[in-house]
Amino acid sequence: MKRRISTFALALATSVIAFAAQAAEVKNIVIVHGALADGSTWRKATEILEKRGFNVTIVQQPITSLADDIAATNRVLDLQDGPTLLVGHSYGGMVITEAGHSPHVAGLVYVAAFQPDKGESLLGLASSKPAGGMNIRETKDGKYLYIDPAAFPGDFAADLPKDEARFLARSQVFAAKEAFSAKVGDPAWHAKKSWSIVATEDRSINPALERDMARRAGSDITEIKASHAVFASQPEKVADVIERAAKQAGE
Repeated sequence: MKRRISTFALALATSVIAFAAQAAEVKNIVIVHGALADGSTWRKATEILEKRGFNVTIVQQPITSLADDIAATNRVLDLQDGPTLLVGHSYGGMVITEAGHSPHVAGLVYVAAFQPDKGESLLGLASSKPAGGMNIRETKDGKYLYIDPAAFPGDFAADLPKDEARFLARSQVFAAKEAFSAKVGDPAWHAKKSWSIVATEDRSINPALERDMARRAGSDITEIKASHAVFASQPEKVADVIERAAKQAGE
């Protein structure tokens, strides 16, 4: 009898601990930037979130392949102490869809991002509903892609001050074609809560595509009138969504 009570008590204690971990407050934010830009573009949003009490880390993935970028994200996730909200912008949405399986991840936030289902690639999704901009060019070796610097401000960051947009154009991170053509495996959003920001003035990803992907995933959707660089032009609004997601992910 004592043994049965002891076993029951252990099982109950384990359940309570598991529930507490699941309901723990989410204070860690890991951000995966998109292609053609780097993590420093998230500085304004990061500073806002830190002032609100969050611990923010930005992944500087190489964009050499989807597998490389998922591995880079997992290395950062392994450094987190406690539940973490995983945020992805643009191509970063492809990355977090698989990296989100990490046990550290409590929820996913897609910011003007691709939100693929199993077997889908960035190129396949982008061609399903073409956007209005993106003057994409190939490097001479045919392995990497970039935006024509002259077209970058209008295509990527039309609502940023011109000097900021021009700097982004000069500092853009070239993306391997292999990363854009890779197909994802089982999406983490099937099993975890997700939120999505649709940038309604986006010329890099068709806003209708952003909306359709988010609805398909059952994500909580917020629409913001902004360019593809919504995280930089509307950092307060983006931080608001991330903060709300962190609170709801911990419930």
